[in-house]
Parts: sequence; structure tokens; C-alpha cells
Amino acid sequence: MTKSLDMLVFGAHPDDAEIGMGGTIAKHVEAGRSVGICDLTFAEMSSNGTVETRKREAAHAAKALGVTLRANLGLPDRGLQLIKEQLDEITLAIRRYKPRMVFCPYWEDRHPDHVLCSRMVQEAVFSAKLRNYLPDTEAHSVEQVYFYFINDAIDPDAMIDISSQYSKKREALMAYRSQFEPAEASRGQVKTPLNQGYLDNVEARDRLLGQKRLVPYAEGFVSKLPLIVNLF
Repeated sequence: MTKSLDMLVFGAHPDDAEIGMGGTIAKHVEAGRSVGICDLTFAEMSSNGTVETRKREAAHAAKALGVTLRANLGLPDRGLQLIKEQLDEITLAIRRYKPRMVFCPYWEDRHPDHVLCSRMVQEAVFSAKLRNYLPDTEAHSVEQVYFYFINDAIDPDAMIDISSQYSKKREALMAYRSQFEPAEASRGQVKTPLNQGYLDNVEARDRLLGQKRLVPYAEGFVSKLPLIVNLF
């Protein structure tokens, strides 16, 4: 039986979790928390790289961050849909890993797969707690869902100081060489937004957010529920 996770991070593609919250993942692993990443697809529609390449890159990134596990549901890239067959796969993953907290992309983003991933995970979190839904598996209630930013960002409800973990975030992101290294036509690669200085933009975003609270780097999160504070 799989031990319950403290945090389960969902992304539509390998590299989504690292872009949005790689530093936060590393920080919680360092603190002794059990963290898992679950990718919905193998990103087989990516303009550069192959499924096998992305599998290797995802494994290297997971090792850099020190996560407890990395899973992939094998759903179709650019074929994500709000249909029972796909939602059930996510629901079963939540029941299998029993996370205390779930993280998924913010519900507004320029990439349609990120938007769908957010909606699908929210649906699955709700279904996972219903004991008469897929009754052959044990229901599980998630305490809190947080949303992380990939391409687009707004003012967050909470932020994590990841200054001490930024080297690990860089290492995890650089594992995805097929996506982020400058394209070379001789290698059959094409230019995409990801290989035109995208990681510089991610770092600038994390640095800019950190400035709000005078720390070098931070990652931001949004919650649809109010955050409980016992004392100020």
C-alpha cells in the first residue's frame, strides 16, 4: 500500500510542476514532507523531443527535486477532456496516493491543456471524497487545493520563499533540455516559446514576486478557499 503523501502536484505535461513550483517542492522535501508529481500526459504533441526523451527528462528532474514519486496517467496530450474516463484516472490517483494537499495549474493560462488540467483536478478532488463514487476504492478527502502559475500570473494569496532552493529548481528545469535549450535546425528542432529565453522569464517572474516581501525568489499560489490564520 502506498504511504499517504503530504503533497500531490498535478501538471498537464512533464515540466509544468517544475516551472510553477519547483522550488516549493524542493523546500518541502528538505523539510521532510512527502511530495509526489503526477503528470497527466507524456507531452507527445511537443514540437521538440520525444516521449522517451521526456520520460528521461522527467525522471532526472524528479531526482533533482527529491520527490517521493513521479507518476504519469498517460492521458492524450491536446486531447484532455472533461469526460468520465479521464476524470476517473485522476480520481483514482488521488485515492491511491491519499495526499493531504493537492496542487494544480491556475485556472487561467494561455495553454488550453493547463486550463483543462486545473478543471479536471478540481472535479477529481470532489469525486474522490464521495464514498459511493467508484465504490470499489476507498474515498479520500483532500484538505486543501492550491493553484500554481505556469505562463500567466496574478497577485497570489500566498507565496513561498524559495531563495535557498533556487539552484534545485534551475537543475530540475534544465533537465528538460529538449524543451528549453536553444533550437538547432541541424538537430531537427524548431523554435518555440520555450526555447527562446523562456527560463529567463520564469526566473524574472520568481525574482519579481520575491521583491514584494524582500526575498530573492518566491513562488506564488492561489486558493479558492480562505486561508485559516489562528493568530496574526
